[in-house]
Amino acid sequence: MAEIQQQAAGKSKPGKRRAKKMSTRIDMTPMVDLAFLLLTFFMLTTTFARPYTMELNMPVKPRTDDVTKVRESQAMTIVLGAGHQVYYFAGLNAPGLTAAKPELHTTTFAADGIRQAIRERQRRTAGLVVLIKPSAESKYQDMVGILDEMNITKQPKYALVKITQEDLNLLKNK
Repeated sequence: MAEIQQQAAGKSKPGKRRAKKMSTRIDMTPMVDLAFLLLTFFMLTTTFARPYTMELNMPVKPRTDDVTKVRESQAMTIVLGAGHQVYYFAGLNAPGLTAAKPELHTTTFAADGIRQAIRERQRRTAGLVVLIKPSAESKYQDMVGILDEMNITKQPKYALVKITQEDLNLLKNK
């Protein structure tokens, strides 16, 4: 480990006698070995941060005769548009269901935007079903944002639906 080296005796002078100076040399090999053993131990026993993911359960592909019907009074439709804009209206926008066009509202992903609209609709409607319709101009970030809003508002029933021509016409006439 540590060793002491003595210097060779030189010419001795008469008179004063000096104490022999001894130099020390410390062998660092065991300490380096210990450091690497500790480093290896802590690397192998540490739990690394797992990525946070949102669980998304995808339904099985429906048969043609297996279509879920949603009542217009329980529906809220959200259309994702260009420029991170969110359009929503109460009910469904299908031909033959309503005589009047639905009232289209425009908002953003801010806390006082679509989140507030969903919570307000949840208070007024029992068994609310949210239909999410991304347009061709919307971004993937918008889809992730609206799914986060569904989790934040604890909306149990929502569906990703293809946008229809009636919805596109409603957006053009806004």
